[in-house]
Amino acid sequence: MSSLVDGVRAGSRRSLAKLLTIIENEREGAREALAALFPHTGRAWILGVTGAPGTGKSSLVNALAKAYRARGQTVAIIAVDPTSPFTGGAILGDRIRMRDLAGDPGVFIRSMATRGSLGGLARATREVIRVLDAAGFDRIVVETVGAGQSEVEIVRAAHTTVVVEAPGLGDDVQAIKAGILEIADVLVVNKADRPGAQNTIRALKAMLELGHPTRTARVNHHGQRMQVDTPVAEADSIWLPPVIQTVATAESAEESGVAALIDAIDAHRDHLHTAGTLEPQERERIMIELRDRLQHELMTRLLGSLPDGLLTETVRRVQARELDPRQAVAWILDAS
Repeated sequence: MSSLVDGVRAGSRRSLAKLLTIIENEREGAREALAALFPHTGRAWILGVTGAPGTGKSSLVNALAKAYRARGQTVAIIAVDPTSPFTGGAILGDRIRMRDLAGDPGVFIRSMATRGSLGGLARATREVIRVLDAAGFDRIVVETVGAGQSEVEIVRAAHTTVVVEAPGLGDDVQAIKAGILEIADVLVVNKADRPGAQNTIRALKAMLELGHPTRTARVNHHGQRMQVDTPVAEADSIWLPPVIQTVATAESAEESGVAALIDAIDAHRDHLHTAGTLEPQERERIMIELRDRLQHELMTRLLGSLPDGLLTETVRRVQARELDPRQAVAWILDAS
């Protein structure tokens, strides 16, 4: 295991791939390897790319990676695909859309299956991010599964979250609903060459301005509509997500809008440093991760300490209406 860790630090792609497989499958030595690599993390900028299915996330990530490489930066991509609830398998097909990146030594692509994990990410995604960070990549791009409104786990793993919308996937209200939109640091309307793109852009901008603390309010005054600014003292520390138009399949980064997207991502990064919010956000992410891991570890230990047949007997008693679910949980805890 120490040789794999050394290989990752030295830039060996073979060692990196082997170690990621060990970590994803939770094999022996994974924890020791993660502990050895952890002091070397914290240098990469982590981008989360999420949005509904069909918005062109994979094509956009492909274009982003090519643009970053043109700027001399190395890129690691984690493409998370859903696992079938019936077969347990995953297609891991995002690489089909990223064939342009094949053979580039400055790009590393890792496909992951969710394996039943909710929130748009796999359970091992955070560990994989840290290994790629320790391997020295400048940018780590995490593409989630086609996320719905409640699948916003990416915000706990990424520094900058890019939410991708596209015209023609629903009405304006559907695009504006709370949840997925609220986590956006940068909003992208991809496939902006399609009909209806400008309507989607206007709707997103209107909702962002409406929800921003420095919004301009329209009020009635003696029968006339007036525009009244409502400034907030902390306005400089508040980030208003920009809305970027992209056509990911265009030839150049300038034509596709990807150059403007990278500029927006860099602006968000600068804002976090200037406003002093980067460290508090990292502390919050660490706190959330520790709680999640404690919950998982305690549940694993609890189930492992239960007498044989207790869960089966508890299910029988609940089904027979001898216990309600709350009483059943208390009974299990007392028996552990």
